[in-house]
Amino acid sequence: MSRSVRPLMTVLLLSLGLVASAQERTSEAAATAAAPNHLPLSEVVLYSSGVGYFQRDGSIDGRSDVALTFKVDQINDLLKSMVVQDFDGGQVGTVVYDSRDPIAKTLKSFAVDLTANPTLGQLLQQIRGERVEVAAPNPTSGLIVGVEKKRERVGEREVAEVEHLNLLTAEGLRSLPLNQVQRIQIANERLGGELQQALGVLASSHDMQKRTVKLEFDGKGRRRVRVGYIVETPVWKTSYRLALSETKRPFLQGWAIVENTTDEDWKSVRLSLISGRPISFRMDLYEPLYVKRPVVVSELYESLRPQVYEQAQAEPRDKIKEAGETTRALAAAPPMAMKRAMPSAAPVAPPMPTEVELQEGVTSAALAAEAGDLFQYTISTPISLGRQKSAMLPIVTEEIEGAKLSIYNERVHAKHPLNGFRLINSTGLHLMQGPVTVFDGGIYAGDARIENLPPGQERIIGYALDLKTEVVPQASPETQEVVAASLRKGTLLVTRKAVEEKSYQVTNRDNKPKAVLIEHPIRADWQLTQTVDPTERTRDVYRFKVPVEGGASARVQVREERQIQQTVRLMDAGPDMIGYYLQAKQVSPKVKEALQKIIALRSRVDQTAAQRGRLEQRIKEITQEQGRIRENMTRLAQNSELFARYVSKLNQQETEIDGLRTEIEALKTTEETRKRELQDYMLGVDLG
Repeated sequence: MSRSVRPLMTVLLLSLGLVASAQERTSEAAATAAAPNHLPLSEVVLYSSGVGYFQRDGSIDGRSDVALTFKVDQINDLLKSMVVQDFDGGQVGTVVYDSRDPIAKTLKSFAVDLTANPTLGQLLQQIRGERVEVAAPNPTSGLIVGVEKKRERVGEREVAEVEHLNLLTAEGLRSLPLNQVQRIQIANERLGGELQQALGVLASSHDMQKRTVKLEFDGKGRRRVRVGYIVETPVWKTSYRLALSETKRPFLQGWAIVENTTDEDWKSVRLSLISGRPISFRMDLYEPLYVKRPVVVSELYESLRPQVYEQAQAEPRDKIKEAGETTRALAAAPPMAMKRAMPSAAPVAPPMPTEVELQEGVTSAALAAEAGDLFQYTISTPISLGRQKSAMLPIVTEEIEGAKLSIYNERVHAKHPLNGFRLINSTGLHLMQGPVTVFDGGIYAGDARIENLPPGQERIIGYALDLKTEVVPQASPETQEVVAASLRKGTLLVTRKAVEEKSYQVTNRDNKPKAVLIEHPIRADWQLTQTVDPTERTRDVYRFKVPVEGGASARVQVREERQIQQTVRLMDAGPDMIGYYLQAKQVSPKVKEALQKIIALRSRVDQTAAQRGRLEQRIKEITQEQGRIRENMTRLAQNSELFARYVSKLNQQETEIDGLRTEIEALKTTEETRKRELQDYMLGVDLG
């Protein structure tokens, strides 16, 4: 679909007299008097969930309108959240905004359809029967009969089609070439207004990224009005600087990073920053919705429509319980003694870098307070921030509590722990997640990250590799032993205990004592036994605190056990397996006695089966020998001595086979009887 109008049509349409010139001047004056008011931005609240609350305050007089411009992708949030207030006795009227219907659908709604970029002739063809005044060049007026194309000579040899406007005038029908028409005025003011609105829609479509929202207020006199709304904004971020020292308390400095991505400068606005994660979503309220109506057919051909059902809500999960207590360093470490002066003969040390003093020259610009279940930083002084600009604002500048330590996790680094710090949030503020730059002794020591930290809680951060401390983990192979056994209807239920041990050898090559925190993974079904209780426990690891003096070593041993349930079907188990459990000390005497009885009954069954197998093997051997004899007999004369001897031997073998088969059948009966005895006994045994 084209959004522009051909140049010739543009000139002609702009020349259309839609209303009398006096009426135009009156309308312009009225429009100027009713120009929408402007409400300046007064307050901005940014959330860590990716939305921002914008508030505009101002005053109006009498019945007035306020026009606001928004990006198209902000309209849905605006329609979902906008709050409009008219104080001092006023009344909020209608909120009008540009529709998002496809422009073709909007244009087709007018009496004059500009969808297909019509020519002047096609436009006049749409308003047949309307009265117009035409200057071509002599003025004339009449009713439009239609527009036709005529072939006319252009130059000496060329012929072209020229559109002619056919009018019914007082003098009769007239045909006017449109290429000679200078001006056309539509007498029907309503129709002219429709054309003007359609052109306005076309003009507004040129900027598809912006939409105007008009707020109507009704009242008397000067009144205060306010508009608040929530739209998508960048997440405000935080970054921290942590200064550690041997002689001073830890000091935390936090900065908020905010971005003005709007198309408007923020001038002396009240700025607040909210930490927390309120639920926020987008919903399409701007796009017009049309119900697709079903076609009703006769019952003979009608079929059922597929049904859509609501999803069932899941049951809430139980909150994961954490065992153990968290060790807190509630007091700062005592100052270290001043270093002894070096002898005069010692070489002069190189100059140390200038120490970073975070306490100097920076104070927090934010006032903190709880806001419902969230936490709010309110910037104490109004700020100004240009469009598409960003700024850093200090929100935390306080001493905190905590203690240095080393953190070892084999998955992070197999040899060395990390230099770390147990940060206790004693600021009374909600610290939002962000990077932490650590300065130790006044110089840069490393970077870390911190998760959201409410007041009074603590987190451990690691910021550098501790090369002066080494940890050697050593795991012993898993061992298993039987701890219990029971017999239930032919099945031996065995409980085994699996044991694993792992040691962590910590060596401190520094001259200062250290507290090393060993992290050991938590595994399902495994329990700590004969091990020092962990200092603390998280969802994934145990933590064992190991104090190590300077130049010394320490060791922590972690022993874990788990229960393994095993089932053994005794009918299928071999004597060796059953004999293994007869030797286990944890198996009760009654169970051992039953196992011995089962072994005896199984032995009788096995002996009978073996005897039957030997007889069946003998029949197989005789059958093979008979086949050899019969093959030889085919080459002999029937009256020969050897042939007669073969016949005699076959008779003897047949007699032996008959006897063997009789014994086999008897053994089968015995075997089945003994199997039933074994099964009956096993099914009747129920020993714990």
